[in-house]
Amino acid sequence: MHGLINTAIQAFVTSTYGTERWKDVMEHAGLGFTEFEAMLIYPDEQSAKVLVALENVLGRPLADTLEDMGTFLVSDPKAEALRRLLRFGGVTYVEFLHSLDDLPDRARLAVSDLHLPGLELVEQAPGQFDLYCQEGLAGYANVMMGILRAMADDYGDLVILDHAGHREDADVISISLVETQFAEGRVFDLGGRVR
Repeated sequence: MHGLINTAIQAFVTSTYGTERWKDVMEHAGLGFTEFEAMLIYPDEQSAKVLVALENVLGRPLADTLEDMGTFLVSDPKAEALRRLLRFGGVTYVEFLHSLDDLPDRARLAVSDLHLPGLELVEQAPGQFDLYCQEGLAGYANVMMGILRAMADDYGDLVILDHAGHREDADVISISLVETQFAEGRVFDLGGRVR
């Protein structure tokens, strides 16, 4: 698994639960180290051990933790690069949803050896969508649930999300757009700022 994914897990746990809790997770995983390097590739088995350890050490369902991580990846100021990548998908939340099919390719443009499973959005009716999250990355649909929820807040839209099960080698997320411009969204400047 790409180190960026592992470092995202590490950043989420240390920011949310503290450095000591992260050390507990890594000790429980038994990998012999405590820090991941963002640009290295790690065996999938190591990442799987970290996820099992995460569930055991935190004492809460892994699906819930990964959904919280997805929210963290969009809302935490240190993860602004991912938010920008996602916001380039469209001016509205619906445009953003339609851009998700291209997200794995956009991620690969940013990091050539980062391979995310495919996403396919199907519009069932106006304001009703199913997002198919292809297999290949443990917990991917749970992380996407958190991302979708945080992005709806980012745009100021009210949505209802539901994990609709597993179909055709993909986990399915049902998305119901309840109200657009429900609240004031976060400011997004297409040009960004030079620091």
